[in-house]
Amino acid sequence: MSANRQIYRVIFLNQGKIYEIYVSSIYQSDLYGFIEVEEFLFGERAQVVVDPSEERLKGEFAGVQRSFIPMQAIIRIDEVEKEGIAKVTDASGSNVTAFPMSFNPPSKS
Repeated sequence: MSANRQIYRVIFLNQGKIYEIYVSSIYQSDLYGFIEVEEFLFGERAQVVVDPSEERLKGEFAGVQRSFIPMQAIIRIDEVEKEGIAKVTDASGSNVTAFPMSFNPPSKS
């Protein structure tokens, strides 16, 4: 692996679940209010132990070249030294909530 390769851990909320994915490329999208992630990284297939959560994510993102994630769904983005295990966890019982957004401008009275 190249020493200057950047790896990002992106944690975001999607349909009541917290997704943790690893990507090589992330930037602000031309679509207003979205972050683009590309080059998804998953664990090596040579591993003996198979994580069902990671396998589910591999299936969900199979064939996806680029994904657009709404900014208000982003919980955290970290640049890390090496990729970890991608996973999906249930957000219920968590202290994580989506940032409230209002698309209507306030009325001037």
